[in-house]
Amino acid sequence: MKSPKAVIKDWLAAYNARDADALIELYHDDAVNQQVAFGAPICGRDALLESFVAFFRAFPDNSTHPIHILEDGEWAVVEWQGSGTFLGELGGNVPNGKSFTLQGCGFFHIVEGKIKFQRGYIDKHTWFAQLELPVV
Repeated sequence: MKSPKAVIKDWLAAYNARDADALIELYHDDAVNQQVAFGAPICGRDALLESFVAFFRAFPDNSTHPIHILEDGEWAVVEWQGSGTFLGELGGNVPNGKSFTLQGCGFFHIVEGKIKFQRGYIDKHTWFAQLELPVV
């Protein structure tokens, strides 16, 4: 079974390839992804897959690069820097070709070699200001 750090390296590779199918294979069926800046968590693989597909469609050049990857027992933590260009509709927002760069941090609980829980922290105001989107 892969270590949490190895699972996160696989996650980063799938994420940067914008391969939603490979990405979702890293999650438990009942996984939860809570992005704190956006409120309610996304629950279950079907909903997670839908969110990844929508995000990759909106930001087809999105990339995320790890600054640090830490492991403690069943947990992995990633400090990252990412960027992308808003080229597809997302959440009712019309694409405008604006680009962003952003830093954030993600916590991943890895159980039996798969992601059971994920929590991410970003500065939504900084991200949306770069994209010229309203922060709501």
